[in-house]
Amino acid sequence: MVNKKRVIIVGGGAAGLMVAMHLDTNIDCLILEKEKSVGRKLLVAGKGGFNLTNQKDKNELYSEYYPKEVLKQSLSFFGSNQLRNFLKQIGIPTFIGSSGRVFPTKGIKPIQVLDAFVKQIKEKGFEIKTLSKLVELNNNYLYYTDKKGVRIKEEFDYCVLALGGASWSKTGSDGKWTETLNTIGVKTNPFEPSNCGLEIKWEAPILENHIGKPLKNIQVCIGDKTQKGEAIITGYGLEGNAIYPISSFVREKLKKNKKVQVFIDFKPFNSLEEIKQKLTNTAPKNYSKKIKLPPQAWALIKSYTTKEEYLNAEKISQKIKELPVLIECLRPIEEAISTVGGIDTDNLNENYSLKKHPNIYTIGEMVDWDAPTGGFLLQGCFSMATYVAHDINQQ
Repeated sequence: MVNKKRVIIVGGGAAGLMVAMHLDTNIDCLILEKEKSVGRKLLVAGKGGFNLTNQKDKNELYSEYYPKEVLKQSLSFFGSNQLRNFLKQIGIPTFIGSSGRVFPTKGIKPIQVLDAFVKQIKEKGFEIKTLSKLVELNNNYLYYTDKKGVRIKEEFDYCVLALGGASWSKTGSDGKWTETLNTIGVKTNPFEPSNCGLEIKWEAPILENHIGKPLKNIQVCIGDKTQKGEAIITGYGLEGNAIYPISSFVREKLKKNKKVQVFIDFKPFNSLEEIKQKLTNTAPKNYSKKIKLPPQAWALIKSYTTKEEYLNAEKISQKIKELPVLIECLRPIEEAISTVGGIDTDNLNENYSLKKHPNIYTIGEMVDWDAPTGGFLLQGCFSMATYVAHDINQQ
């Protein structure tokens, strides 16, 4: 009788669950999750619309990740089309929404997606243990504490670590696992926020009258990076789908400069010349009749414009198309949608196993890579997971 390969997956989030779903049934698999239930961050992410992936695939998909080399092989192996086909097979059909985002068919709730994942895993006979926290890791065994605090040893042939990043600690992603990895010689980089809001020192009128209001159909620019979408005015600054994707560019520039500017285009579908023509020979009190913008947009433009500039059609047109806004800093890690940092990619083989411990794999947000919102974060986790499962199946 041939002994089954023993695989332990540590972390019951998106990446960990996807590994288990793609492991062969002739494998003896145990999933350890330190929280009360698996998939908690998946459920929180799904509250605003469960964006599972993006319609971009192959080279278009690959271009959204940094550093690109880290996810190239896994995205090629299991891209967005393969993910959508897999989801359909397990009873989760999807549709393409705005801006290429992919969601479960309307009526399917996040908990139903999670239940479908867990069903697939349990039908394979794999075991899930919750309230089980990793406390020590070695080449062929680990220790975890169970819900009673009892220290338990488990041996393995292969171990997959899917411990998450450091944002949304209430879901279990607290990044505290770095010490455990450091003790076995694995280098980790400090965690930093990504896909987060930007802090700005607003003028008083903005704070008093327009908090919580949207700036729709804008374009935000920093350097060569531009992003169309919507931003929400908050007490601290700006957030929203036009802001999150540029936060990584802001982060890198802030490392070199204390303060950084981004530029807001309130009319990205109109040229500067078109706006100038509409405002030339127009009294300032009638600007809003010629250029349709909500009061909060005009308030923001005015707060960054001198009286002389506002009375000049050419200069106010320029501000409408390219309003410079000074960024103080990024919002804290705890508020970020994702983080960068974690496992330094120099520690990894091409198959995401550790160079010093080749039977131990690390995947998902615990690895130091970055991607914008829009389905790319989950796709990256799912791709890495499926690639690793395939690698273990072939061993």
